[in-house]
Amino acid sequence: MAAQTIGVLVMSYGTPESLDQIEPYYTHIRRGSPPSPEQLQELTDRYKAIVGGVFPLRENTNRQVQALEETLNASASDSVRFVCYQGLKHAAPFIEDGVKQMAADGIQRAVGIVLAPHYSVMSVGGYIKRAKEEAERAGIELSCVQSYHLHPLLIEALAKRVEHALERFHSEDRNRVKVLFTAHSLPERILEMGDPYPEQLLATSRAVAERTQVSNWEFAWQSAGRTSVPWLGPDILDVLEKLHTEQVRAVLVCPVGFVSDHLEVLYDLDIEAKQTAKRLDMHLERTESLNTDPLYMQVLADAVTEQLAKG
Repeated sequence: MAAQTIGVLVMSYGTPESLDQIEPYYTHIRRGSPPSPEQLQELTDRYKAIVGGVFPLRENTNRQVQALEETLNASASDSVRFVCYQGLKHAAPFIEDGVKQMAADGIQRAVGIVLAPHYSVMSVGGYIKRAKEEAERAGIELSCVQSYHLHPLLIEALAKRVEHALERFHSEDRNRVKVLFTAHSLPERILEMGDPYPEQLLATSRAVAERTQVSNWEFAWQSAGRTSVPWLGPDILDVLEKLHTEQVRAVLVCPVGFVSDHLEVLYDLDIEAKQTAKRLDMHLERTESLNTDPLYMQVLADAVTEQLAKG
C-alpha cells in the first residue's frame, strides 16, 4: 500500500532575496502603498549593514523547511510521507502560492505551522486565515498549529543558549547580568482583544528563567512599527537607558519571539541595541538564534504530528 503524502505548509514573514526586491517587499508590507525614498533608503541601508550584507533570513528559512521535512520523515511510519512547502506573508512564494503548489502536487491533507512559537490574532492568526481560505478553495483539508511556546524541547533549546551566552561574561558578574527576553512588538490594541501573545511570551520567558535559575530578568519589546497607533512597550532601547540609571553594566538579550537570524535580530539587536549599550558603557551580548537546531526541528515536528492527530 502506497504511503499517504501529507503536506506541511511552513509559514513565515518573508524577506527580499536581493536588493532590488526591497521596494516591492516594503510596498507589500505597506498594503500596496509604496515607501517614500527616505523610507526605502533607510531599510536598504539596514540590510546592507547586517553581517553578510544580504538576507540570511531567506537562506535560514529554506534550511529550516528542509530540515523539518527530514525530521518528520525520519520518525514517520511507512504509511505516511511528509512534504514541506513554504508560504511567506510578504514575499514569494506567498502563503497562497504554497497552498496552490500542494494542490498541484495532489496533496489532499495538510498541516500548517508558522515559524513563530507564540500566537497572536495579528500575526500567526493572519497566516492561518490566509492559508485556510486558500486551502478551502483548493479542496485541501488543512489544520493549523496555533502555538508551541511551552514545548519542553523549545525551553531546553532556549535555556542552553542562555547558559552558553552567560559564559561570555566574567564568572563573578553572572548574578549581576540582567537577562532581557524580547519579542516583536505589536499594536497595543491587542490587549483590549484579550490576545494571548503577551502572556505566552511571558510564560516562555519564565520557563527559560526557571530552567537556567536566572532570577535577574525582565521582558522588553523591540522592532515596533512606525505608525500612528501606540505599540506594546517598553522598547528595549528605553529599557537599556533605564538599566543604565540603575547601574546595570551587563545585559544578555534572549529574543524568545524570534526563531532565526534576520533583520530584527541582526540589525535591531546586533547593531542598534549594541550601539546603545556601547554608548552607555554596557556589556551586551545576545543568545544565538534557534535556526536549524535539531531540538527546534523536533519541536516543529512534534507540533505538526500532534496537529495531524487532532485533525
